[in-house]
Amino acid sequence: MARYIGPKSRIARRFGEAIYGPDKVLSKRNFPPGQHGNSRRRKTSEYGIMLAEKQKAKYTYGVLEKQFRNLFEKASRQSGITGELLLQALECRLDNVVYRLGIAPTRAAARQLVSHKHITVDGKVVNIASFSVKPGQIVGVRERSKSLEVIADALAGFNHSKYPWIEWDESAKAGKFLHKPERADIPENIKEQLIVELYSKN
Repeated sequence: MARYIGPKSRIARRFGEAIYGPDKVLSKRNFPPGQHGNSRRRKTSEYGIMLAEKQKAKYTYGVLEKQFRNLFEKASRQSGITGELLLQALECRLDNVVYRLGIAPTRAAARQLVSHKHITVDGKVVNIASFSVKPGQIVGVRERSKSLEVIADALAGFNHSKYPWIEWDESAKAGKFLHKPERADIPENIKEQLIVELYSKN
């Protein structure tokens, strides 16, 4: 399964945001990486701004270029606002839903839980991180995996109410995917319209 495995703090510093979660390096060195990161930089072009937004979205959700473009093309064929449909498709990925449910502390950790067969969808083990969860489906922890320390630690004190499109059942260690999230409910700082404009130029 292809994924980005490079230095995450470097990527977070590039965008000036903790896109992978809390980052000590970012708080100490809140300027872009590289030899000239702390010096004045040339003004970024309009194309560069749009490209950076796409890269930020890809890194945030842990999706590589081919997958990302496929999701975009699928969104562009649907009726509705393409940028919002793209974000909704990213939010429906199984690894992201596991993360939103608080079962894992990061999307990368969620992806690992999925690939190691700790996660079920409607009671059946699914180990494909890109699996698209449909409204009404129930995502949970496999019975023999419920005692895993990493899952217990992630769920401890987690506030499920901040994601109104999912419903958590603590006793079952499972959550129901009620509906696709509205754009206003998705907390990620992504300007999706810039991504749409970028792809329309290509």
